[in-house]
Amino acid sequence: MSDQPVLTSLHDLTERLQELHQRTRETPLFNPVFQLAHDFSRALEGGDVSLEAVGELVDALVEQSLDTRASRLRRLLEPDTRETRLDALADANGDDFDAFRDAWSHPRMHAVFTAHPTFLLTPAQSAAVAQGALTGETPPSDKTAEAPEITLRYEHERAMAAMAHAQDARDMIVAAVLRAAQQRWPDRWQELDPLPFRFATWVGYDMDGRTDITWYNSIAFRLSEKAQRLERYGDALDRIDAGHALLAPLQDAQVRAASLAESFAGDLSNPTELTAAADRMTQDGENKLLTLEPLIEQLEADARDAEPEKAVALRTLTAAMRADGLGMGWIHFRVNAKQLHNAIRRELDDQEIDLSSRGAMAALRDLLANAEPQRANFASLAVESSTAVRQFLAMAQILKHIDGDAPIRMLVAECEQPATMLAALYFARLFGIEDRIDISPLFETESALEHGGRFLDALLAEESYKTYARHRGRIAIQTGFSDAGRFVGQVPASLAIERLQGRLAEAMVANDLTDVAALIFNTHGEGMGRGAHPASFADRLEWPLSPWARRRFARAGIRLEAEASFQGGDGYLFFAGPELALATLTQIAALTPEIGDTDAPVDPFYRRTDLSLDFYRAVKEHQHDHLESRTYSRAITSFGLGLLNQTGSRKSRRQSDLNAEREMSLRQIRAIPHNAILQQLGYPVNIISGIGSAAAGNYEDIATLLSESARGQQIMRLARASDSLASIKTVAAHGELFNSAYWASRTYRGTEGHLARSCEALAEYLIGDDRTGVFRRLASRLRVDALKFHRLLELLPEEAHDPERESVRRTIGALQALRLALLQHMFLKVVSVPAFSRANDISRTDVLEMVFSLRIDDALAQLRRAYPTDIARKSDFPVAEAGDYPSGEGDGYAAIRRDYIEPIEQAYELCLKISTAIANQFGAHG
Repeated sequence: MSDQPVLTSLHDLTERLQELHQRTRETPLFNPVFQLAHDFSRALEGGDVSLEAVGELVDALVEQSLDTRASRLRRLLEPDTRETRLDALADANGDDFDAFRDAWSHPRMHAVFTAHPTFLLTPAQSAAVAQGALTGETPPSDKTAEAPEITLRYEHERAMAAMAHAQDARDMIVAAVLRAAQQRWPDRWQELDPLPFRFATWVGYDMDGRTDITWYNSIAFRLSEKAQRLERYGDALDRIDAGHALLAPLQDAQVRAASLAESFAGDLSNPTELTAAADRMTQDGENKLLTLEPLIEQLEADARDAEPEKAVALRTLTAAMRADGLGMGWIHFRVNAKQLHNAIRRELDDQEIDLSSRGAMAALRDLLANAEPQRANFASLAVESSTAVRQFLAMAQILKHIDGDAPIRMLVAECEQPATMLAALYFARLFGIEDRIDISPLFETESALEHGGRFLDALLAEESYKTYARHRGRIAIQTGFSDAGRFVGQVPASLAIERLQGRLAEAMVANDLTDVAALIFNTHGEGMGRGAHPASFADRLEWPLSPWARRRFARAGIRLEAEASFQGGDGYLFFAGPELALATLTQIAALTPEIGDTDAPVDPFYRRTDLSLDFYRAVKEHQHDHLESRTYSRAITSFGLGLLNQTGSRKSRRQSDLNAEREMSLRQIRAIPHNAILQQLGYPVNIISGIGSAAAGNYEDIATLLSESARGQQIMRLARASDSLASIKTVAAHGELFNSAYWASRTYRGTEGHLARSCEALAEYLIGDDRTGVFRRLASRLRVDALKFHRLLELLPEEAHDPERESVRRTIGALQALRLALLQHMFLKVVSVPAFSRANDISRTDVLEMVFSLRIDDALAQLRRAYPTDIARKSDFPVAEAGDYPSGEGDGYAAIRRDYIEPIEQAYELCLKISTAIANQFGAHG
């Protein structure tokens, strides 16, 4: 096929793509991405390129994408200046000791290490990205290292490693602060209790949306965290003073915790084994360390008599102990509001009661007022059937028998009724832990964000809750960007969350609660589709908790505790070693004091609400139309989750049968996979779409507002970053895979004659398929909105030119075309498989549909069953009687396996590697 372009390298692919783009000037409907896919497909099917050669090319592209990802991380963190930032932080606040102490006595951020399904990279790839971010040179990753199975335990181990690096970096900051204070105020520096950061995790404790975590899993994880932290405390003290008297108690307690962790790590469904483990846990002894207070007092007393450097080291250790307690950090349990509702109805003896009614609220107040603490034990946990109640019982046992220092957060997902919070407060009081847990509602759904202000007004007016909040010293809420970004779009979600945060400040003032802190946990991720701004670290901090929202609390005299999540493999890259962790924490520590400046002028975005509110509503409405659109839903679910690698222990979607596949609802797919699918299809709809349409008819006024407003500029930086990676032509190209006319025409005029029958079969099968039309309609709608978006951009100040932008766009286009060619290869192979008889209700048509919707594992399993290779041979039966039939041994269906089944499997593996490379170009999975 000498007339075909040579396509054996990334350079070949991108050069050819650039040539093809020129043809859109002549033919606007021409699709260069699909044409490049067609060119490559012809080379592959014609034998000019083998799958093995494609594999080598894909591996090179994955490596190149790791370098892109490392460069982006390096730009955000600026690791080369971390020591300079550290010195500047330690020297801040001049000669005012009280100001210096106040500045370092409260966390600049609470960092929560979560584990939603974002473990895309192997440990070897993560290590390569981390090295590249740190040094500017990304080494090749170890391709021989197998990807680990992503279990809950694996996720927990990765979380603990990231937290350990964060602890090391925080120790460096604390030590620098203490040394600076020691030099400036030699007589007072030991009055400091620096607490620049708190760390927490919900890995192993988050029960929202999963049933695979038992209560004893959570107990085992907390015990293992205790053992790990005690070992780290002991190692630190050993480095300071190898003969210190507290080393032995720390080591004894560590051994006990590690042994107990092993006891709870297995299957404790057997009553005898549970009883034995529980009795060991509850047994008293000198090595049952439940609080660090006596140790902290002793070490601080030692520091007062120690030489300067040793004193700093001892006080750095006690600062860590105060921050983390007897664990690697604080922990967050999470349940769903429905689980709490089911549990509280049992207490109210009414399964039908409407918890939003006045009667229910009155009944809950009575229930709460009359609650008498009950003793519970591990048998209580073993027999409890309610998920929500089990969580409260597990928390009680942790506080009683593992760590009495660190409070626990109880996050309540989909919390839309104040009654839900009273129910949680009731169970906390029932089990005697009301004074040790912070109950936090999660606002993430469209309804919760819309009505959240009224929710907070009602909740903070409840006397029982006000008493509880004052005792705890804080009011905690959680705002989520994943589902919010899916249901209302990322820009409207951020603005709605910001407004809700402001309403919390108002409610606290109105209910005389300004004497307690406001802890706001923003659960966002690293991908731009999950609320983490990609433009700069300053934007990353401001996007989920804006300067406007922070000033609302500052002006009311309310202390704000900002909390944000670092999710899975994406977020843990920021802490992939003490050096990167220090770069991350010094960025946060340096930037946060400036964000809530009360003297900053009012941003026009909040003054010109006649424009900004209309803009917000219009974008939200546009996003809502997409979500409710049959076209959008069908396009996004056309490939199910088949474009995505498995990246977490939590299921990405709920199960459905084959017949339901074509009608899969977007609500069956969780938020992070939804975002990831948008990236893989080529256009982050939930970020870009609607902005152009919202400006239509009022371009000049909207452009003026956005260009004069810091918040408006931030919105557009997010949209531009997303748009710079997006391609509507790519969206449309996916639909052409199902275009019957394409397959019918592919062998026109005698080209590719060896594919004639396969193409004819595909053309005939796909005549009734709706996906080509669906993708074309979606692309048309996106194109109209994009025209308006770019008309708006023309009225805004030009952004700084990124010299790498076009290169990245071309690389993504080449990756997409390469994967489309591999998908065509799979389609051609599966349609060429000889017909087989229906077995167990699975037909050849079912297998075809499995492949077209990328349920490849299911399809391959059926094909292997239809064409087995482990058949019996004549030589297996040395019978005495002679026989001629069959001649030879026979090879079963080995040829079918070799020619059809194995190529499909190999091609799909390459498709998933390309998905990894595309995700890296976007900067995250999802």
